[in-house]
Amino acid sequence: MSSYIEIPAERLGEDVLQGLLEEFASRDGTDYGEVELTLAEKTGNLRRQLQRGELLLLFETEREQWDLMIADQARALLRDED
Repeated sequence: MSSYIEIPAERLGEDVLQGLLEEFASRDGTDYGEVELTLAEKTGNLRRQLQRGELLLLFETEREQWDLMIADQARALLRDED
């Protein structure tokens, strides 16, 4: 069974956080809308969403993978594990 841990973004080094944001922003299926954004614009948007608490960074321990999730969904997932 999978287990998730919330990773506070502010606890990561700047280079590590930037690398995670760039990797997430460049995943297949992350281009939405009529206007294409640059990688810098995408990572800036993700960073602001993390700072505002709209997104959470979760680490899935079984597969050792991380993901950004909408905060409400992430909190529900974390609550379900308790």
